[in-house]
Amino acid sequence: MSFSLKTRQLRYLGWTSDIPQHWNLLKLKFISSLNMGQSADSSDYNYTGIGIPFLQGKAEFGASHPQPCLYSESAKKFALKDDILLSVRAPVGELNFADQKYGIGRGLCSITPIEEKCNKDFIRYFLELAKIELLSVSTGSTYDAVTISQVANVLCIVPPIHEQIIIADFLDRETIQIDNLIAAKEQMLTLLEEKREALISHAVTRGLDPNVAFKRSGLDWLGDIPQHWNIERAKNLFSVRDERSDSGDEELLSVSHITGVTSRADKQVNMFKAEDMTGYKRCTKGDFVTNTLWGWMGAMGVSPLDGIVSPDYHVYIFKGDLLPEFMELLCRSKPFIAEVVRWSKGVWSSRLRIYPENFFEIRFPVPPKSEQLELIDKVAKEDEKNKELKNALTDSIALLKERRSALITAAVTGQINIQEMSKHSQNEVSQ
Repeated sequence: MSFSLKTRQLRYLGWTSDIPQHWNLLKLKFISSLNMGQSADSSDYNYTGIGIPFLQGKAEFGASHPQPCLYSESAKKFALKDDILLSVRAPVGELNFADQKYGIGRGLCSITPIEEKCNKDFIRYFLELAKIELLSVSTGSTYDAVTISQVANVLCIVPPIHEQIIIADFLDRETIQIDNLIAAKEQMLTLLEEKREALISHAVTRGLDPNVAFKRSGLDWLGDIPQHWNIERAKNLFSVRDERSDSGDEELLSVSHITGVTSRADKQVNMFKAEDMTGYKRCTKGDFVTNTLWGWMGAMGVSPLDGIVSPDYHVYIFKGDLLPEFMELLCRSKPFIAEVVRWSKGVWSSRLRIYPENFFEIRFPVPPKSEQLELIDKVAKEDEKNKELKNALTDSIALLKERRSALITAAVTGQINIQEMSKHSQNEVSQ
């Protein structure tokens, strides 16, 4: 570079960073105003637009701006338009821009850059790197979180304001190309998943033979079914297993709407894990498990291994003609999940619970076992056919994200010549 450098250690960058001599290193609290969120009274939340849009955490984040679903008349803390929104609870470090005034809950911190000290776009890019630092200091008994002090003391590289603007403009141009490529590949993954969901929903409700005779099922969610299929209540297909662990030493299993039943050890989980799991419910390979709290979202599935689950979950043994593998497909179909929601109990949609007495009233389509095996095989073959493409897309997305991160790191730490970035900007304008 054509200017002198000074070396500063930035722990979260993982290396000793040479930055231009005239750049500064300042804590975030000296270049911005910070406002940690505070939850409103839960009884005051509404979905009807009364009050101010209210954000609880990262769950409402969009690609750039939030997508609020809650409103509150008693919000106590606010983010202003153009503030940076930082997730301070798991997942720590995720970012969004406020496109309007919002009430914010305890999962968020709003950052208002001081205009004469830092450019909001530059500091947003820098905070993408600072996520590593925040993750390293996050703690919590229930879930990872960072305090206002930890956020305030994040060390930031601060070039002169006019250079910040040049860097931010450069990154806006360069990263949008990468972001568009990532979005296109993610859309392809979404289409593959939608295709799979459509195949499963059709297979478990209407079968694969288009020439078969149909009959009315008598169920709104199911519609017409093949004439030779049966309809059975869940109480005739399942029984409750309520066996408790004497030691809590068995494999702990997780139940989600995305992956079904899996070993918790195989997942990156931020939620609290009890020190003593004595009394947790035992389940064996092939049992059906429902997550009582998130069953309305589809958090259920057939266990692929022996283990234990939370005592708040429900474990069922198959006892009828429904094959576990067919049930695994059925609980991945949206029509069936909608029926589970219908039988769930709760005041709010986000507070719905599915208990055994309600689950046992659900009616299931039951094809002959030979046909269930054919349907299972069909989906498995389709999955295998798409596996290579999905893996290639996933790997490509990961590489693009690495490239994006490396570009941002180089730009905001002075590894790219500012004159070159400025020249690139002028060329864009002249064209």
